[in-house]
Amino acid sequence: MNISLPLDEMTIEEKLQIMEALWNDLTQHPDQIPPPDWHGKLLADREAAAARGEETFEDWETARQKIEKEIE
Repeated sequence: MNISLPLDEMTIEEKLQIMEALWNDLTQHPDQIPPPDWHGKLLADREAAAARGEETFEDWETARQKIEKEIE
């Protein structure tokens, strides 16, 4: 399938609406979207770093509060 959109003629708002529509559709079927290979490698690297004691973890509430402070 070859889809062509008049991107040069579209506003930023129209492009964002299309992106949102695509994302909403894709998220309806997450089991059909295989994760990229680099996700597995990144997770393995982080797990190994945690096993070596090189990673620290925070509970979600603490992390959320830090993020909220950063974006204020």
